[in-house]
Amino acid sequence: MVEKSELLRVPVFADLPDDQIAWFISQSQELHLKAGDNSTRQGDPADAMFVLLEGQLQGRGEIAGETVTFTINQGNVTGVLPFSRMTHFTVGIRAETDSRALRFPASLFPDLVQKMPELTKRLVGLMSDRIRETTRLEQQRDRLASLGKLSAGLAHELNNPASAAKRASCQLRITLKKIKEASHELGRRDLTAAQKAEIEKLEASFIQQNQPPPDALTTSDLEEHIDSLLRSHGQNDLWQLAADLARKNVKPEALESLFEALDADTARAALVRIAASVEIADLLNEIESSTTRISDLVLAIKEYTYMDQAPVQNVDIVKSLETTLTILNYKLKRGVVVERDYGQVPLLVNSFGSELNQVWTNIIDNAIDAMGGKGQLRVRTYREDGCVVVEIGDNGPGISVQVKPHIFEPFFTTKGVGEGTGLGLDTVQRIVKKHRGTIQVDSKPGDTRFQVRLPLSESLSA
Repeated sequence: MVEKSELLRVPVFADLPDDQIAWFISQSQELHLKAGDNSTRQGDPADAMFVLLEGQLQGRGEIAGETVTFTINQGNVTGVLPFSRMTHFTVGIRAETDSRALRFPASLFPDLVQKMPELTKRLVGLMSDRIRETTRLEQQRDRLASLGKLSAGLAHELNNPASAAKRASCQLRITLKKIKEASHELGRRDLTAAQKAEIEKLEASFIQQNQPPPDALTTSDLEEHIDSLLRSHGQNDLWQLAADLARKNVKPEALESLFEALDADTARAALVRIAASVEIADLLNEIESSTTRISDLVLAIKEYTYMDQAPVQNVDIVKSLETTLTILNYKLKRGVVVERDYGQVPLLVNSFGSELNQVWTNIIDNAIDAMGGKGQLRVRTYREDGCVVVEIGDNGPGISVQVKPHIFEPFFTTKGVGEGTGLGLDTVQRIVKKHRGTIQVDSKPGDTRFQVRLPLSESLSA
């Protein structure tokens, strides 16, 4: 038999009147559990509240998409609580030690609310704590999923220029050896000042050429003509050199002066040196371009996360959108054309910058997926009634009338497991509301538009 004093030692029952405690005990069933026994199983109807009087229980199940295990100690209340909308237990509860508990049926919650209002108030507070914890777990899962998705894309984006720079540096080592050998060969020859000047002039003119590379057909023709010219001067094994010069758009006639000023062997050494110099210039340009791309991506990541910056500040909305587009470039470049229509005046919003970037990331990512990775993405900003309006649209199939009412609901998704950024539109809506803004969507086949309205910073709203 459960004593009143036992229940009064449970924090939520502390200081309650004796008659209320007596009523609660009279309506409850005393449970004796041996270690390993289950009090509830995941998926069972949520039909009771449990008060643990002795022992220790363990809960295990899925919360916010994560498998969790937690301990329920003596004096805790578990199970379904008043005003909860839970219909089935989301976790299973088993006894870790021999335990004793009270089971109060959920069917008597209306009576509980009337007879024990103070307990009801405390239990509602307990349920609020549960909701906050579940929400925290969900947001943490969303952030981790979003981070994982973006990290995979950024790793690919960083790997491309890094690999290009590595290949170019390896080739540079080989080419430097060529130019060293050719320079030694020329150094052994007694060249006049005029001959040296001709070699240097030709070398400089080829290196400084900034023309775009010719198309494949033109390159093939140039290679054939250069090779023919070289063969006519006894150079029958310089086909690779001919190919390298052709890709640089070098005209055969530009080489004639070299053979006029030098004998065949000296001209050969000069050509090898010139071709190596041209290749070195190209390799250095490739390394510079690749490392610049890496640097730009790292800067974009810092701006996206607002690393080393104040958490709350005036954020330039256009810059925020552009940073997000840079981060998502790995998905955009597969076939999405971005159309920009930005307001001419800077639009600043006092905000948690990294959170706004999460909003743009989710909406843009959804648009890309809706278009199947190919289509037209429209990004527009303008000022309206003291607010900045960000409109992100796509020409995908649109949101069906059945799905549209549910897109901002927690845990709602039309994507498969592991797809998307992991950040739901319900979280997007919470972020927008946190910034005192609103979000709405209009959709029809070929034209879906998300509009986010955010109040301008005080310096601009006047």
